[in-house]
Amino acid sequence: MLAFSNMRTIFFCLLFLLFVLVVAATAVNPSLNDDVLGLIVFKADLQDSNGKLASWNEDDESACGGNWVGVKCNPRSNRVTELNLDGFFLNGKIGRGLLRLQFLRKLSLSRNNLTGGISPNIARIDNLRVIDLSDNNLSGEVPDEFFKQCGSLRIVSLARNKFSGKIPPSLGSCSALASIDLSFNMFSGSVPSGIWTSSGLRSLDLSGNLLEGEIPKGVDAMKNLRSISLAKNQFSGEVPAGFGSCLLLRSIDFSDNSLSGSIPEDLKELTLCSYLSLSGNSFSGEIPEWIGEMEGLQTLDLSRNGFSGQVPDSIGNLSSLKMLNFSANGLTGNLPESMVNLTNLLALDVSQNSMSGALPSWIFKSDVDKVLVSENKPTGVMKSTFYSLAEVTIQSIQVLDLSDNTFSGEITYAIAGLSSLHFLNLSNNSLGGPIPAAIGELKTLEGLDLSCNNLSGLIPSEIGGAMSLKELRLERNSLVGKIPSSIENCSSLSTLVLSQNRLSGPIPAALAKLTNLQNVDLSLNSLTGNLPKQLANLPNLHSFNLSHNNIQGELPGGGFFNTIPTSSVAGNPSLCGAAVNKSCPAVLPKPIVLNPNTTTDSGSGSLPPTLGHKRIILSISALIAIGAAAVIVIGVIGITVLNLRVRSSAERSAAALTFSAGDDFSQSPTTDANSGKLVMFSGEPEFSSGAHALLNKDCELGRGGFGAVYQTVLRDGRSVAIKKLTVSSLVKSQEDFEREVKKLGKVRHQNLVELEGYYWTPSLQLLIYEYVSGGSLYKHLHEGSGGNFLSWNERFNVILGTAKALAHLHHSNVIHYNIKSTNVLIDSYGEPKVGDYGLARLLPMLDRYVLSSKIQSALGYMAPEFACKTVKITEKCDIYGFGVLVLEIVTGKRPVEYMEDDVVVLCDMVRGALEEGRVEECIDEKLQGKFPAEEAIPVMKLGLICTSQVPSNRPDMGEVVNILELIRCPSEGQEELG
Repeated sequence: MLAFSNMRTIFFCLLFLLFVLVVAATAVNPSLNDDVLGLIVFKADLQDSNGKLASWNEDDESACGGNWVGVKCNPRSNRVTELNLDGFFLNGKIGRGLLRLQFLRKLSLSRNNLTGGISPNIARIDNLRVIDLSDNNLSGEVPDEFFKQCGSLRIVSLARNKFSGKIPPSLGSCSALASIDLSFNMFSGSVPSGIWTSSGLRSLDLSGNLLEGEIPKGVDAMKNLRSISLAKNQFSGEVPAGFGSCLLLRSIDFSDNSLSGSIPEDLKELTLCSYLSLSGNSFSGEIPEWIGEMEGLQTLDLSRNGFSGQVPDSIGNLSSLKMLNFSANGLTGNLPESMVNLTNLLALDVSQNSMSGALPSWIFKSDVDKVLVSENKPTGVMKSTFYSLAEVTIQSIQVLDLSDNTFSGEITYAIAGLSSLHFLNLSNNSLGGPIPAAIGELKTLEGLDLSCNNLSGLIPSEIGGAMSLKELRLERNSLVGKIPSSIENCSSLSTLVLSQNRLSGPIPAALAKLTNLQNVDLSLNSLTGNLPKQLANLPNLHSFNLSHNNIQGELPGGGFFNTIPTSSVAGNPSLCGAAVNKSCPAVLPKPIVLNPNTTTDSGSGSLPPTLGHKRIILSISALIAIGAAAVIVIGVIGITVLNLRVRSSAERSAAALTFSAGDDFSQSPTTDANSGKLVMFSGEPEFSSGAHALLNKDCELGRGGFGAVYQTVLRDGRSVAIKKLTVSSLVKSQEDFEREVKKLGKVRHQNLVELEGYYWTPSLQLLIYEYVSGGSLYKHLHEGSGGNFLSWNERFNVILGTAKALAHLHHSNVIHYNIKSTNVLIDSYGEPKVGDYGLARLLPMLDRYVLSSKIQSALGYMAPEFACKTVKITEKCDIYGFGVLVLEIVTGKRPVEYMEDDVVVLCDMVRGALEEGRVEECIDEKLQGKFPAEEAIPVMKLGLICTSQVPSNRPDMGEVVNILELIRCPSEGQEELG
């Protein structure tokens, strides 16, 4: 009986234990599912393009197993307590899924691309202590309810978003808050009064908003405040007393507001304060003597105010000071000698004041690395700047700007003591004497500006020792002699300005070695000789002003000099070239441009008063153009008559064709009028649809100067394009025809339309090409609709691919003769393929006027050589057409556009815009600013260089390819192109 009783007791104990376990399980599992569910729902509102949240698995029973990235949990309760997804590149909005995370203590979603507003419910999570939503694209007003239940909230950051409206008044009642950061949004209005009296607040950042009003009294209640920033707002009035009671303050930034009055004296109590910036306000009066009591200051910025008087002696007590900025005030006198005690000073800026006297010697014996004393022009003359440096050998100064003062005297050899100098600006003073050779000992010097002084003598050859120079400005002095060739050692030089001196002699060819040169101004000197031809190779040149010298001869051909503005070469009587409107030998007429909409010539020039708005100009160029036009018309009529004569027989012959595939170039079954010879270079099968398909209008793809193009299908299912030549009576004999076609068939390149075979009868000739499905470049540029247009990257790839194709043709001794946008096709991968190359070789003779008649659709692409019998037609013609094509691709405009009263030639339009400094206006408006100017502008300049009137001035296509690759990747290949 006792045994039975014990067994029953044990049974009930086990049953009770099981009950406890079940209750515990049911208490835990649903809550874990809440966290998983909440996070999965939160994730559903996001776009995670980088797969950062791939570890979040909705099938997991818990989010606390350690696998869920960005999630931290309490190990005892197994509840999510932290969600940190900073910098995950997430898009989307902050959804309601977070409301299920009832034990969440920290929510940090900064540095993403979250949009939309924020729900007032997020702050209602009972345990939430930290909210960081900074660095997103959140917008709208922050609802007042967001901070209504903020009992546990300690840190809130909404910085660097797009929030607007007023700061919620409820924020002022969050008494537990230790840090508020609402910086760089668009909050406006006044600050809630409760914030100014929050005793627990340690950090307050409201900078970069549109807040206004005055700072109220009572700020002394913020006893725990460590830092405050109200910068870049619209606060006004005086700063009230009270901040001096916040003894823990270490940083104060009230810059860029409209605050006025004097600096509150109680700030002297802030001995722990290391940062004080009041710049960009309207403070006035003298800088107070008590400022020296703020012994912890490391940064003191009182710039851009209305302070007057002298810098107080007490400033020397700030022994921890590293940065001192008193610029843009009304300070007078000299810097006090007590500043010799500022042994930690690194940067000093007292520019734009009315200070006088010599620079104290202590500046050049301290560790300061930046000294700015520019634009101080009191009455009287200052002493020499460098008299005190005679015994100085080691210096830490990196930036020394003494410009726009009244310093006089000479720059002595002591300048060599500033051995760490990176930038020296002594411009706009009254310094005289020569430039010391010691300048060459400044090996780290990157910028030297001695302009607008009274310097005389030679530019020392030792200047080449300053090999780190990037900018050298010596303009408006009285320097004489030659430009030293040693300047070639300054390989990083990008700006060279020597204008308005008395320099003489030639411009040294050594300048051509400075491949980083961008801006050169040698104007208003007495330089002589020819401009070195090598300067045309400078790849980065933006401006080169040599006006008002005695330069003679012809401007260099190529590079920047093909588009140099007239103003940059004016005042050189013996200089010749297009830029100065003075002919040199072998200058050719402008391209032929005919306006089909009018019978009068539309050339430029002055108008006789009797002609009203009509213009007739019988210049040599116009006569040549008229003559060429007449020959072209006669040629067109003649060819049309010839084509009509053979059309019927050609069609009859084509209808009776029987194709037989050839294994090589030599197969020739027959050549009579009723059967033909088909040769496929790769041994491809016959056509599946027969000859009749080639003459079917439904299969026609287009027509060009040399014939119509049809699409048909081989027996293996592959599409090909067939060009039916319509110049039958002008085509060479079968032997010559086959020799030329086989030569073209061997030319293979990824950017060329591949010639796969040909068909021959005496009355019908066919060329068989690969079929390119993407259509012509012309259609992409001029016939696209809606948003279907070429991006800049696609356009650049087309330009580069076309250049490579032409370079390969020229390397294979093939001239294209017919470059235009309709002959550049785009394949399904966006790659360009150049077609119709070398077809002019099929004519019995390369008569330029017969050739012109065949490519008359290329009007605007034709090189000017076509109008001059004495100039040989070479691959330079292709380069001219390529240049026009480049401008067409970048601008989206046709080479020649006919208006009601005018003809606009694309080359002339772009060249004029470049001279007027508005070249970016020429770029296709479809790009809507989505293009890199550092690529687009050099590409346009290259296009203009390729359209030079003088063939020898045009680069060859290999050089064009190299230049384009350098434009796309400027860090590569500069040595080869230099």
